[in-house]
Amino acid sequence: MTNAPLLSLRDFSVARGPCDVLRDVSLGISAGECVGLIGPNGAGKTTLMRAALGLMPARGQSSLAALDRLARARTVAWMPQQREIAWPVSVETLIALGRNPHRAPGHAQSAEDRAAINAAITRMGLEGFRTRAANQLSGGEQARVLIARALAQETPLLMADEPTAGLDPANQITLMELFATQAADGHAVLTSLHDLGLAARHCTRLLVLHRGRLVADGPPEAVLTPDLLAEVFQISAHFAQSPQGPVFQPLGVIR
Repeated sequence: MTNAPLLSLRDFSVARGPCDVLRDVSLGISAGECVGLIGPNGAGKTTLMRAALGLMPARGQSSLAALDRLARARTVAWMPQQREIAWPVSVETLIALGRNPHRAPGHAQSAEDRAAINAAITRMGLEGFRTRAANQLSGGEQARVLIARALAQETPLLMADEPTAGLDPANQITLMELFATQAADGHAVLTSLHDLGLAARHCTRLLVLHRGRLVADGPPEAVLTPDLLAEVFQISAHFAQSPQGPVFQPLGVIR
């Protein structure tokens, strides 16, 4: 028996003005999957994620958008592409906001809340940042804080829009390993990525958007074919299995 999807889209479309920017997408994402959403600029990746969350109007069905706000906040943690922190609050206070869906307004943190906050801080290596003003950190440090807030939310599904942008290579790899571990532990992750090497190496499944349509869905080795790379990304690439796992390297632009 397969798990019921944590995110299900059926005949899902989004329009801006008279034009569809996302057309007739159907998919399901279940526990145990680390899914990479890839495609060129303008393909509809951010639109798909925001609309699936009910943050913009859409046609068709989204299992997340159908939930009430509290149920949705307990089901999915969302990391948008824009990650600048404007509030002069401490790192620990900001991460604690991830616990809001789990406690009534005005109630003090429970032992479970504190444990989740501490685990997220440790997971993201932020022990020395607890009392620092979050808006005074570097862009990469702010990204780690917001990832910790999402982890503290302890939802079955995590959705992240280009979470590796602005991170150095070590932190990019660490983050993708974290996502893969989350999936292996029984959660689900949907993340949009531009780095096809990270997607090939760390995702169990890739979704490819092109001109607003879902044109491929499967494991990286089945999706990142020479024909698809040429048609969708206009590149050639080297893709091989190594003792350390999949290796993907773009080689050139096809003109």
